[in-house]
Amino acid sequence: MNYKKILFPVTFCILLLCESSCQQSQQTDFNTYGHKATADTLRTAETDSPDTSGLLLKSLPERKPDVQVQDSTSQILLGNPSGATSSTANADNYLIDHRYYVESYSRSKGAPNWVSWHIGAEDLGKTERLNNFRPDTSLPEGWYEADNTSYKGSGFDKGHNCPSGDRTSSTAANSSTFLMDNMIPQAPNNNQHTWEHLESYCRTQVKKGNEVYVIMGSYGSGGTGKNGYAQTIDNGNIKVPSNIWKVVVVIPEGSNDLQRINDNTRIIAIDTPNDNDITPNWMNYLCTVRDIEKATGYDLLSALPVALQNRVELRKFKGGN
Repeated sequence: MNYKKILFPVTFCILLLCESSCQQSQQTDFNTYGHKATADTLRTAETDSPDTSGLLLKSLPERKPDVQVQDSTSQILLGNPSGATSSTANADNYLIDHRYYVESYSRSKGAPNWVSWHIGAEDLGKTERLNNFRPDTSLPEGWYEADNTSYKGSGFDKGHNCPSGDRTSSTAANSSTFLMDNMIPQAPNNNQHTWEHLESYCRTQVKKGNEVYVIMGSYGSGGTGKNGYAQTIDNGNIKVPSNIWKVVVVIPEGSNDLQRINDNTRIIAIDTPNDNDITPNWMNYLCTVRDIEKATGYDLLSALPVALQNRVELRKFKGGN
């Protein structure tokens, strides 16, 4: 009997089985630690059953949106609030990965729905503010591209979602924040005072040894800038929102960030009017995460366990360092 002829196919089959098992194990480990924002970690829905506070409790439906951010996994670690996709058919909920932040862009608004990013010590350096406002020429063909003149004379600031100050580690990082699809028409006092104070607060937390996850967005129609009330600017190409909101999650520096968010984690939510008469103290506009979800229809912090969401999203930040 020729044992070589028998042993070779048997050995080959064993090797194939081992290789397949190893690949499956590696993929499972990668997903378990939550470092990639895949469809399996994202979901958006609520049940009809109210909790004891009269607010909706979330459940985990069988849903797998075709969302997979390739290069900016940490920027969208907390989830995809609106189930945005990179399909041009989804023009008002279009997912854009800018590497240094991720956004859902609305073609009809000419501005983002929301922007998500992470701030760590590695993001804060000595790069000066570049001020190179410019169109995002990577938008799909035929879509309107706002430029540096689009806000001129409007009475509204070019309000960053992901701020320049959060991306000072390199020229490329800072430059990315000046793409015009990172901007919204923002009342000057809101942008330069209220919003700036919260942005500075977040960076201070990072300098104290924390890392911060941020989701910012806007909703509604019509705001009041220094020239008065307006619903659109730039010949109607850009819509002015009525409200601007932000959710901030602060955790100590470390690894496996999703697993370290718990009932004791500092979570801040604010919802501000896009009005030039706003007060500079962002603490005056504190709300709950669930309040913002009810106003927008989004599912924020969707990568967290549902039971945890149902607890932390109902709490209002009470202050503290």
